[in-house]
Amino acid sequence: MKKKVTGIGGIFFKCQDPDKMKDWYNKNLGLVTNEYGSVFEFRLADEPEKKGYLNWSPFKEETEYFEPSKKEFMVNYRVENLEELVTELKEAGVTILDEIESFDYGKFVHILDPENNKIELWEPVDRVFTNWYEGKTTK
Repeated sequence: MKKKVTGIGGIFFKCQDPDKMKDWYNKNLGLVTNEYGSVFEFRLADEPEKKGYLNWSPFKEETEYFEPSKKEFMVNYRVENLEELVTELKEAGVTILDEIESFDYGKFVHILDPENNKIELWEPVDRVFTNWYEGKTTK
């Protein structure tokens, strides 16, 4: 069976004051924070010589990024072969919210689960995070 989701890519949540939240997690739980939250570094299970990353990000309560979901959180899943996966999801009747977008650090698309939770799917390019955050990650 082909892999689809390979891990968690990010945990995003709404809060009153993202900067205060980042400071609290840095001071009390030791997260290494940046302007977006914290980047967790890990080793890939199938290729332990390679690094992978998970993003932890607090958002302002009034963010529209989680819409159309009304939830206070959104999960990002790391995936392989995003284009192929989106084709399969469309065939299965899954709601695809946008077109695949490509950036230096990977490809993204958003979908809805059966309870209208917005999900972000990410086909990562981890080496970009290594270049950006080497020595500045939560391990």
